[in-house]
Amino acid sequence: MLILLLSFFLLLFLRVPVAISLALSTILVFFQIDFNMNMIPQRVFTALDSFPMMAIPGFVLAGVLMARGGISKYLIEALRAWIGHLPGGLAVVTIVACAIFAAISGSSPATAAAIGSIMIPAMISAGYKKRYSMGLVAAGGTLGILIPPSVPLIIYGITSEQSIGELFMAGIIPGLGLTGILIVAAIVYAKRNGFKGDEPASWGERGRKSLKAIWGAFLPFLILGTIYSGVVTPTESAVIAVFYGLIVSLFIYREMKLKDFREVLVESINITAMIFLIIGAASLFGLYLTNAQVPQQVGAWIAESDLNKWIFMIIVNILFFVMGMFLEAVSIILITLPILLPILAHFDINLLHFAIIMTINMELGMITPPVGLNLFVVSGIAKEKLGEVVKGVIPFIILMIIFLALVVLIPQLSLWLPEQMK
Repeated sequence: MLILLLSFFLLLFLRVPVAISLALSTILVFFQIDFNMNMIPQRVFTALDSFPMMAIPGFVLAGVLMARGGISKYLIEALRAWIGHLPGGLAVVTIVACAIFAAISGSSPATAAAIGSIMIPAMISAGYKKRYSMGLVAAGGTLGILIPPSVPLIIYGITSEQSIGELFMAGIIPGLGLTGILIVAAIVYAKRNGFKGDEPASWGERGRKSLKAIWGAFLPFLILGTIYSGVVTPTESAVIAVFYGLIVSLFIYREMKLKDFREVLVESINITAMIFLIIGAASLFGLYLTNAQVPQQVGAWIAESDLNKWIFMIIVNILFFVMGMFLEAVSIILITLPILLPILAHFDINLLHFAIIMTINMELGMITPPVGLNLFVVSGIAKEKLGEVVKGVIPFIILMIIFLALVVLIPQLSLWLPEQMK
């Protein structure tokens, strides 16, 4: 195990991609224990040969279509018409737009990119500090993996054999709760600093912009409604979202032409390939853990120790926070969850509740240096040094840690809605 970890972190230090680092270090250990190497490609194929896994490229493609096809732009224009004139209105518009886009894309970097490219320049023009604007978009973008659909929740469901529909339901109240906390913080900040909103829009302008945006606003209801009603599976819902987004982008908004679809596909394939490579590599890591009986040994150690449930939760949250500084969400889930599952069973911790705790930690990982993906996205959009983005996001990290503590202490925030929907 020591050789595996040392080689893994050495490769990361040399800036080898996470998936390749994990696969190479695991294969190196297999060579040393005279393992049947024919099982390696079989294991990778088996890990990817899953019907629920097909939802990932679907939601990724839908998110890229939303960003390129004008849906995010018209949603923002409608929100600005309704609430942009309020104190802190632009900041509130940014957060609400992130929440709506999160209910479409399932990806934090995609949410930050789609909303940030429009709202960061608008907030700076309105007098907001650039550092604050960047931090707000980076933090708001993290809603992309908490509000369903969520790629990490799909991975968690497949790994832990939990219902993806129930996991999505578990994320709704925490997702809306975090959105509310960010909105309150934005309003307080605006009032303290005397930021005023836009000129109030006329009722006619509000009506026109709302009608224009209604096609995009309907999409979250289409995705989540079809899943929760039992009409379709999450995978089928992702395909519906792609076709709907394509029709709206090409024929209703006409912001995208057929020739642009190739670029959309290339971007979607790049994101999906990265995720699937990590899944394949993590499956090899899981094979090693099973072969070495690591989960059983850790479970036995926990059972024999004096650790209680709450000390365990504190340790796990610190572990996730530290790992989030260096790894992205899918990697952390696939590396740690197989080890943690028997311990969660020992402490009788609900897997739906733990999924949300884990996801909020993954959100924090998106905005903590040195490798927080949202930090790089916002830095690129704003053409600003990474250090400035980090300074802007620190207050939001503190807010999210407080919110994480609330979710840990109040399981019903995650469990009430799934229980009501049964």
